Amino acid sequence: MSDVPVVLVHGWGGSFRETWQRPGWEALLQDIGRSVIGVDLLGHGTAPKPHDPEAYTDLSARIVEAAPEGPIDAVGFSLGAVTLLAMAQRDPSRFRRLVLLGIGESVFRHNPDRAAAIVAAIEGTAPITDIGSQLFAQYAHQPGNDPVALAAIFKRPAWPALTPADLASVNCPTLVVLGDNDFAGPADGLMSALPNARLVTLRKCDHFATTENFSAIDAVLAFLSEDL
Repeated sequence: MSDVPVVLVHGWGGSFRETWQRPGWEALLQDIGRSVIGVDLLGHGTAPKPHDPEAYTDLSARIVEAAPEGPIDAVGFSLGAVTLLAMAQRDPSRFRRLVLLGIGESVFRHNPDRAAAIVAAIEGTAPITDIGSQLFAQYAHQPGNDPVALAAIFKRPAWPALTPADLASVNCPTLVVLGDNDFAGPADGLMSALPNARLVTLRKCDHFATTENFSAIDAVLAFLSEDL
């Protein structure tokens, strides 16, 4: 049994309850003797939901507040994974093990036009033919979500940017889990940039199905159970 807690960080439009508790991640981690710290990022779940885009410039604050001072194991999905990766780049000593679900080449790119299209879909002004943006809009309007706050995240003035060179300092054991149908891929560039990473590819899995994929859950549990 490890006394290092596991911090779980959801993606955009999710929450600790919906992303990690409902599919069983928290219970399964507790079954293998791990303590769990759940985080709701700003604008999500039980966290405050400001409508000012500038409030979302740095989403790591709530993770820092929730996590203990010592090393942690951390699991993040999508926006949560990018946020954890940026934290690990700034302060590698905070992380013993790191799991990144649903990110790949997306870490190194930001498409302002795509962000604007998603915002338009959330606000109801995008064409219904833009299926990808409409899917984001559906998540934004799920019960308990604040669509204005979630749109504000895509409007933030300083979109975090990482380069492959930035990740040379992230030397903890890292597991990247990515579906073969995930728009965030491919994972090649991310894997090349991380010094100590392994990749699990989920067959016939898209982005939004990642955290409910049994193969993803099995791979993460096994990774977090390994002796260092």
